[in-house]
Formats: sequence, C-alpha cells, structure tokens
Amino acid sequence: MDFAQMLPLLVQEAELFTPAYVEAAEWLREQQPEPGLIVDAGSGPGVISCLLADTFPGARVVAVDGVEPLLAEARARAERLGFADRFSTVEAELSDGIGEVEYPADLLWASRSLHHVGDQRAALAGFVRGLAPGGVLALLEGGLPTRFLPRDIGIGRPGLEARIDAVHDEWFTRMRAELPGAVQETEDWPALLTAVGLRHTATRTFLLDLPAPLSDEARAFVVTALTRRRDGLAEGLDADDLATLDRLLDPDDKASVHQRTDAFLLTAMTVYVGVKPE
Repeated sequence: MDFAQMLPLLVQEAELFTPAYVEAAEWLREQQPEPGLIVDAGSGPGVISCLLADTFPGARVVAVDGVEPLLAEARARAERLGFADRFSTVEAELSDGIGEVEYPADLLWASRSLHHVGDQRAALAGFVRGLAPGGVLALLEGGLPTRFLPRDIGIGRPGLEARIDAVHDEWFTRMRAELPGAVQETEDWPALLTAVGLRHTATRTFLLDLPAPLSDEARAFVVTALTRRRDGLAEGLDADDLATLDRLLDPDDKASVHQRTDAFLLTAMTVYVGVKPE
C-alpha cells in the first residue's frame, strides 16, 4: 500500500472522523490524566497526533511512522496549530517498535496501524518496551464497517455494502498474509495485550453518526471512499455491483451519491486499553 499517495484520503478521513476521536481522547484522559510523553504509533499525517496535543496541553507528542511524507505533513500541521514546540516525529517501522524517542511514553496511541505489521504480537511487545511503568497503551482496531447507504438504494440488488464488505474481508486476509513476517493471530485484542505483559483495563466503542443530509465535506468523503473501494476491489465484485457503483459515482446520475438525499455516514471504532505494571 502506498501510504504517501493516500495522504489526501488519510487527512480527509481523520478530519471528518474527528468528533469520535475527540470523544476517545477525552476518555483516555480519564485513563491517564497527565502524561508527560505521548507517542502516536503509526501516526500517518498527524491529525490525531495534533488532537492529542490539544487534549493534553502539558504533554510532548511524538508522531511515529515509516513514511516520511506523512511525517512531514504531521510536522507542518503541528506548526500551523501552534504545537511545534512540543511536537516531534520519528521515522520507524512499527515492526521494530517505536524507534528512538526521548524517554518512555506515558500514553501510546496506535490507531489502525498494528494490522499493517506482519507480526502483530511482536510489534505490541515493542510498544510495551517503549512504555513507562504505569503507562497506558490505547489500541484502536476493529469496530464496525462504515455504512453510507440504505440496504435498498433503488438501483442494483439490495445489500450492496454487505457484499462489498465481504470482498474487502477477503482482500484484508490476503493483505495480512502477504506482509513480511506475517503471523496469523486471533483478533482477541484484550488477550493479546495481556500476552505482551499489559493489564487490560478497559474497552470502549465510539460512534460516528453523520445522518442524511450530509455536509459537503462528508459527501466528498463518501465519494472518495466508494471510489477507492470500486477501484481496489473490482476483481472481487460482480458485474452488476460494479455497474451500480459506477452509477453511484457518476455526478450526472440522479441516483449517485453526489445527488441522493439518503446518503449518510455511520461507523463505530473500538479502543482497547492496557496498562504496563509498575
């Protein structure tokens, strides 16, 4: 996956999903009220890193990612928002942990980055090594698939998004299997946190509910997301579903997501918290 090429989409998604991330960050403040150092492991373009800097004004924040163009965007964002004096980046592959940071982290956030590492258990162990005693690891993985449309949209066969999800799940399994050093793990995240020496203390799911009619920003994201699914999953979708997606993405078609009034955005993101023993 070319994450540098995905930069606009990553920013677009993280900014749109900010209300759910704000809620998650406020909840994490209950778990770790005054962290000295926060690490965002797999930070991407730094949208959430900067949100954490805003939520915890007394903390230094380090954005860790393996893609320098994304880190450059994170630094520029921190500069724009006034966090540059307590914000830094580290280029590192998460399979090796979190790289060289100033001192152990009091809060480590890893949002949908762990599943891009072949050996997830080893990466989690690396995260734990980078935590201070009593430090908190917050892992965002799983949740529910994002939904944009009713089951029956008046064109094509009902249940389009469920079929897209099934094809995506097959693609995801192949993607994981092809990662360097891939190890298959049961996705029991509390058990994995416990296996690497943490005490699992909490799990919470955060809802993002943007009902119809969508804002221009949300509608633009729906177009982007469906375009990416249509292009990336084309080999697994049947001809009828591809034709339906083409109509949904045609701005001149009244049935498209550009024009329809029933498009929405609904998703749920689950965060698992583990604490390193003191």
